[in-house]
Amino acid sequence: MKIKAIIRSAEEGGYWAEVPALPGCVTEGDTIDEVVANLQDAIEGWLDVANSRNAINSTDQVVEIAV
Repeated sequence: MKIKAIIRSAEEGGYWAEVPALPGCVTEGDTIDEVVANLQDAIEGWLDVANSRNAINSTDQVVEIAV
């Protein structure tokens, strides 16, 4: 899966990033490499929380779709 993120320079130094497709998914880092690594963690965490909020009934079917 590919998700686009926007990385911006922070006024106090370093960088911050947001993922427009995932509301509230933001992170920061001192370097571009650090902010990219933090983005990976932030996206995975955001998706884990989103998936855990949906209760699955015994009659439901779960499918995974690659995009």
